[in-house]
Amino acid sequence: MKNAIIISGASSSPSDHWFPYIKKHLEKKDYEVWIPRLPLPDYDYDLGVCVPFILKNGRFTKDTIIIGHSSGSSFILSILESISVQIKKAILVSGFLHRGGDRPPQAVKENESLYDWEKIRSHVSDIVFINSVNDPWGCNDREGRSMFDHLGGTLIINSEGHMGSTKFNQPYKVFPLLANLIND
Repeated sequence: MKNAIIISGASSSPSDHWFPYIKKHLEKKDYEVWIPRLPLPDYDYDLGVCVPFILKNGRFTKDTIIIGHSSGSSFILSILESISVQIKKAILVSGFLHRGGDRPPQAVKENESLYDWEKIRSHVSDIVFINSVNDPWGCNDREGRSMFDHLGGTLIINSEGHMGSTKFNQPYKVFPLLANLIND
């Protein structure tokens, strides 16, 4: 069975932003969808806690799509590094690779050289990065480009801010671009 995992960012819940919209879209396409409530509160997202939680509770097959927003996108890099199968697609929305700004520092590795880029790439058939030139959290086009430079795939740059942020009053309840990227 086709399945999708949608991982929210820091201070977000499964009912925030575009997550319910994409969940409904995927369910219409016969996907089983899991949007986990991560085990740490608000802004305390940590690779060492969240990634093992997702690996233990998620299902990863050749028909899996994984979508992350902000910190959730960053977790996808470590998830792809850790799984033993090649999944169908990963979509990282407002993802980041570097520490800094208001981004949770524990959500990424200390240094990008610590990632096994070949292993990450070998565990996903198709990878898409969506970043914005005007992201108020700093998860901008340069961050998307950094990940793209290591992994290839597709890089989409827009001017849509963080594509969902309570702090910056950006509810972003629908996301047609993302829905179109998973029209299969």
